[in-house]
Amino acid sequence: MDRPNPITKKLLIGFLIALGVGILIPQITTDFTTYQFTLAISYGIAMLGLNILTGYNGQFSVGHSAFFAIGAYTAAIMIEHFAIDPYTSIVIAAFAAFVVGFLFGLPALRLEGLYLALATFGFAVATPQLLKFDAFEHWTGGVQGIFVPKPEPLMEGLSADQSLYYVAMGIMVFLMVVAWSILNSRSGRAMMAIRDNPVAAATMGINLPMVKTTTFGLSAMYAGIGGALFTYSSEFVSPDTFNFFIAVYILVGSVIGGIATIPGVIFGGLFIVFMPNYAQDLKLFFEGTEGPWAAVAGVVPPPWAIFGVMLILVIYFVPFGVWGGIERLWAWTKRRSAG
Repeated sequence: MDRPNPITKKLLIGFLIALGVGILIPQITTDFTTYQFTLAISYGIAMLGLNILTGYNGQFSVGHSAFFAIGAYTAAIMIEHFAIDPYTSIVIAAFAAFVVGFLFGLPALRLEGLYLALATFGFAVATPQLLKFDAFEHWTGGVQGIFVPKPEPLMEGLSADQSLYYVAMGIMVFLMVVAWSILNSRSGRAMMAIRDNPVAAATMGINLPMVKTTTFGLSAMYAGIGGALFTYSSEFVSPDTFNFFIAVYILVGSVIGGIATIPGVIFGGLFIVFMPNYAQDLKLFFEGTEGPWAAVAGVVPPPWAIFGVMLILVIYFVPFGVWGGIERLWAWTKRRSAG
C-alpha cells in the first residue's frame, strides 16, 4: 500500500480486462449512464491527485474542490472568451491549476496536519465566493455561470457523450501511468520519505520545500484536469456547483477507494456518483410496490444516510479502501493456496 505495486503479469492482465470493460460500457449503456461514468472518471482523476498529495506525500487537504473549480472555469473561459478548442483547453486548465497549487503550497510549507487541512478548507470555501465577485463577472459569468457546449464527437458513429467518455477514459489511463511512473521514481521515493519521516528525509538531502510544493502543484493539476472534464460532461459551470460538498466527495471517494493507491480511485469515483442514485432508486422501488414490500419503503433510510453508512462500513471493515481490501484478499488467497 505504501508504494504502487510492480507491474506483474496478473496485474497487467487485470488492467487489460478492466480496460476492455471500460471500452464496452458506452456500447451497452444509454448516453445518460455513459455521462454518469464520465462524471465518475472526472472525480476519479481529482481523487488521484489527492492520493498523491495525501496518501503518498502526507499533506492533508480537504480543499481540492478549489483546484477542481479552477480547472473547470479555466476550460470554460478558454472556450467562451477565446474560442480555443476543448481539448487544448484541458492542457491550459491543467497548467493553471498546477500554478495555483504550487503557489498555494508555498505558504502551506509552514503548516502541518490539521492546520494545513484548515487552510485548504478555507480555500475551498472562499473559491465559490471569489467566482461570484463583480470584478471577475465578465470572465466567470458571476452567479449565472457559463454554458459550455459538449465537444463534438471525434469519430463518426459516436454520440457526444460516448466520445467524451472515451477521451476521459484515455486521459485517466494516461494520468494513472504517469502517477505510477512518478511514484516509482526517485522523486516518488522522496515524496514518501517526507511522508514517513520529514526529519530523516531532510537529513538524507531531500529538498523538502521543493518536493512538497511541486507535489501540491501536481496534485492540483490532476484536480484541474478532472474539473475540465466535469465541465464538458455537465455543459455548465457556476460558483455554487463547486461548493464544499465537492471537496467532501473527493475526500470520501479517495478513502473509499484507498487513499494510498492508484487503481482505487476508480472505485471511489463510481461510489460517489452511483451510490446516492442507487440508494434513491431502492427507496423508490419499495415505494412503488404493493403489499408487505411497500412497508419496507418506510424504513429505508434516505440516500445520504445510506451513503454515510456505507462509508462507515468501509472504514470499519476495509480501512485501506476497496483496492486495499482486494490486495489483502489476494494475498490471503495466495497464502492459503501455498499452505
